Amino acid sequence: MLWQPSLPERYLAFSDAELAEQITARRAELGDDLLILGHHYQQDSVVQHADLRGDSLKLAQMAAEEASKRGTKYIVFCGVHFMAETAEIVTDDSVQVILPDMSAGCSMADMADYDDTVEAWDVMHEALGPRWKGRVIPITYVNSSAAIKAFVGEHGGACCTSSNADQIFAWALAGGTQPTADGEEIKLLFLPDQHLGRNTASNFGLLTEVDETAGKGKSETAVWDPKREGGGLTKKQVREAKVLLWAGHCSVHQLFRPEHVEQVRRKFADNGGVTVIVHPECSKEVVDLADLSGSTENIRRRIENAEPGTNWAVGTEVHLVNRLADEVASRGVNVMMLSECQCLCTTMYRIEPKNLLWILDNLADGKVVNRITVTEYVQERAILALERMLAHVGRPGNVPAAHS
Repeated sequence: MLWQPSLPERYLAFSDAELAEQITARRAELGDDLLILGHHYQQDSVVQHADLRGDSLKLAQMAAEEASKRGTKYIVFCGVHFMAETAEIVTDDSVQVILPDMSAGCSMADMADYDDTVEAWDVMHEALGPRWKGRVIPITYVNSSAAIKAFVGEHGGACCTSSNADQIFAWALAGGTQPTADGEEIKLLFLPDQHLGRNTASNFGLLTEVDETAGKGKSETAVWDPKREGGGLTKKQVREAKVLLWAGHCSVHQLFRPEHVEQVRRKFADNGGVTVIVHPECSKEVVDLADLSGSTENIRRRIENAEPGTNWAVGTEVHLVNRLADEVASRGVNVMMLSECQCLCTTMYRIEPKNLLWILDNLADGKVVNRITVTEYVQERAILALERMLAHVGRPGNVPAAHS
């Protein structure tokens, strides 16, 4: 987590209405020089000021295109640190990317440390031994640092999103950047979210540790824990695994449990039933019990197109769920959180209207604070991982259907 200086006292004294009024005035003053991005998980008092809304990669891509059209100088990303880094990587050098609060990080992204990853890579290959004929292809979820994206890009791997993980798995299992040679074995290292990796592996028919616990067969995935010697795995486990899952997780989506699915089904058993839709960052046990799983954008589209009179229980961040519930209530669509606990992204929540106003006031005075930068070395390698993903998304081939 990066250090965020305390805001001047005057920003703490403003009412919500005063903050909104002053932000609106500053936006008008800065005009096309400014582009504000709001992630779906942001609180309403912040996202109402966004020019563009979306999930992390979609926002970065839209911002690059829109900034070019407008001649934008400053992108203020109301999200978390890795998202702002991605925007910095994909936008022109003339654009400066700013994060309203430098302490708005991502616990999942932080679980994949660059030095730990370099060490793990070496230890994995030592465990596989000099006689092993194969390649380990790394895949990183976009919810990762620029340094991890660069590591993956440098080692022949690619990024993925929760909506295209299946396509990128298929690309990697087929050899990635080069066709698989005769007798060559391909293993995947999936960073940093073990749950998305496990759920995707399951889509390909690979038996996971969950399956093995249920007595379904021998696991083809294994969790690499960087805090334990040798990743907490024996050399035999490393050699047998087809997919090595980094021991990371989303602190929000891991809160959803199988019992939450069972409880909500009982609640609506005599009231028209309920459709349970969850994010694939949830555990495999939850995804398997749900009716549908999908990315933030997929969840949003499903709810927006839901039939009147239907009930939906959603397993993702609370601000998005509440916003969707409000938007579709007039059509008679009932949307609720899958769990009654406060499943909110606490680091995203650190960005408040006062932070946004402080950023805009500084810009109006000709000062850029909280700028996010990525070194040229990292940027060149990270863009390889992103470009490989974009080159193969939607590519025809034998890609299994997602859980539905």
